[in-house]
Amino acid sequence: MAEISTIARPYAIAVFQLAKGEKKLAVWSDLLSLLSGLVKDVEFRAYLEDTKILDSDRESALMKCVGDIDEHGKNFIKLLIENKRLMVIPHIFNLFEELKDSEEGTMEAQIIVAEKPEAAVVKSLIASLEKKFNRKIESNLVIDKSIIGGTKIIVGDTVIDASVKGQLNSLAYSLKS
Repeated sequence: MAEISTIARPYAIAVFQLAKGEKKLAVWSDLLSLLSGLVKDVEFRAYLEDTKILDSDRESALMKCVGDIDEHGKNFIKLLIENKRLMVIPHIFNLFEELKDSEEGTMEAQIIVAEKPEAAVVKSLIASLEKKFNRKIESNLVIDKSIIGGTKIIVGDTVIDASVKGQLNSLAYSLKS
């Protein structure tokens, strides 16, 4: 996985710098999201990976899917095709989003709970996270009954596991040691 990140990072940084300079972060985010979705589609991916398909046909198919984009977007797609990097697009998109969030001072938090909490509880939790990380938090609430109870929060590389399942796993690990 580190190899793919190493390949994707220069593309993500270059696109980010271009988008930031042109004040088109949202436009590029949408384009990369669309391209990422196309590459992840099983049938379309098979078409793109088919060695019998000409690069010009790949380019034409992608251009039809993305619609009207500027010259930089077209050149980006051409570059990825020429360098055989189309399958790296999802990683480029993820790295771009990290850079964009960092620039905008936001972080994404995944809040995992066993049951849907009241809105006030979620709002309070987000406020606490914003204070802790000193950034605006965009939350994604996930209901997962397997955690039994409590909450598990993932913000970037930080995991706060206050779930019953997490506590039981920790206890089991301690008992085995």
